[in-house]
Amino acid sequence: MANQGETGWLKRFVPRGLYGRAALILFLPVVGVTLVVTVMFLQRHFEGVTRQMTASMARELTYISQQMDIAVNSASSLLVGQSIGNPLGLSIYVPAISGKDDTRRLFDFSGRVVIEELRATVPEIDGIDLASNDKRVAVRMEGDNGSYTIAFDRRRVSASNPHQLLVLMVFTSLLMTGIATIFLRNQLRPIRRLAHAAEEYGKGRMVPYRPSGATEVRSAGTAFLDMRNRLERQNDQRKLMLSGISHDLRTPLTRMRLAMSMMSPDMAPDDEDIAAMDSDIAEMNRMVDAFLDYTRDEAQESAAESTSVTEFLTGIVADAERAGRNVELLRIEGDRDGQAKFRRDMLRRAIDNLIGNAARYGKKVQVDATLGPRSLRIGVEDDGPGIPQESHEMVMRPFTRLDTARSRNNGQGAGAGLGLAIAADVARGHGGQLRLGRGERLGGLRAEIVIPR
Repeated sequence: MANQGETGWLKRFVPRGLYGRAALILFLPVVGVTLVVTVMFLQRHFEGVTRQMTASMARELTYISQQMDIAVNSASSLLVGQSIGNPLGLSIYVPAISGKDDTRRLFDFSGRVVIEELRATVPEIDGIDLASNDKRVAVRMEGDNGSYTIAFDRRRVSASNPHQLLVLMVFTSLLMTGIATIFLRNQLRPIRRLAHAAEEYGKGRMVPYRPSGATEVRSAGTAFLDMRNRLERQNDQRKLMLSGISHDLRTPLTRMRLAMSMMSPDMAPDDEDIAAMDSDIAEMNRMVDAFLDYTRDEAQESAAESTSVTEFLTGIVADAERAGRNVELLRIEGDRDGQAKFRRDMLRRAIDNLIGNAARYGKKVQVDATLGPRSLRIGVEDDGPGIPQESHEMVMRPFTRLDTARSRNNGQGAGAGLGLAIAADVARGHGGQLRLGRGERLGGLRAEIVIPR
């Protein structure tokens, strides 16, 4: 409970927005390191260097004090002190003109070091004045001939104020902060655009979005677009399915209703009427199975497994031959003993649909495959009339039939216009695609499923 309270207390001071948190992560360590380095440098500059310079000056003060104490009186003491101090830049005043107290200004941090070092080195010092004139140091000393003051330039015991370095450091920090802020905003803009697009889509609105920014953001944006497109495609297909069910089932239901209305309670229906109604019921059953197969393919989430391509296609062709279809496994190019990774049930249903369509509109069907180093291509070709090139994209949509007058024979959803749609969705579900074209060998439609290995 204590940890939860501390965490909640800390969260109140942490920015809620991504921009604020990123700025905190970026600037807080930089500011912290800069402050630590600055404090350490200034401490070294003001204390270390100032202490060394003060120790050197203390030796000069000690020497002058010893020489002045040798003089017989205060007048001769002053002459001795001036003769030694003037060449060294020191001013000697007899009697003393400074007080006995140690004084310095409040913000004179180096003055504390100067006073400590002089007091520790020169015992004759009676008072140090750093406050009267910040550019001069006045040291009151007691000698054998009375008190006197030695004054000298403050720069001789204190390091010069590094204001230029501080100004340069502040200016550089502000410049780098501005550059970092611009860079950070440019990096976060794609994330905001992605969040906006996701939020708007959650509200049912589609806004234009193009992945941009860093690699990770682009990957997230691409995944979002794939998800959005898949959801939109599923919504469209759901609408098409509902409309397809209502449209395709209406015809056999109308025929059955008409046949029942023509029946008389006094006369039993003949065999022809019963056979017609049975045919309508079988047709409706095939349609419902096709709708269920299509829905099952959309919801299929089974894991892909490594499968022998030759064995897989041989089994499919053998089953089609037993069903009475004129199907031939022509060739498998590449590594015949190679394997590919895919969902067996989904891909089998897709190939069965292609074979069923080919057998329905042609008399001869040929199946071939090419197993490349990175992809698997499975082709189904027939000798039928084919499909015009301008209609290739349209026929891969659910519930689309170019010729609605064609009979709905046995097939995996072809009678409902779902055969090619199922195959196309299976190919997309494997990260591949369905290609339609004109067959070079038989001259009819050639459908190819291309998926990665």
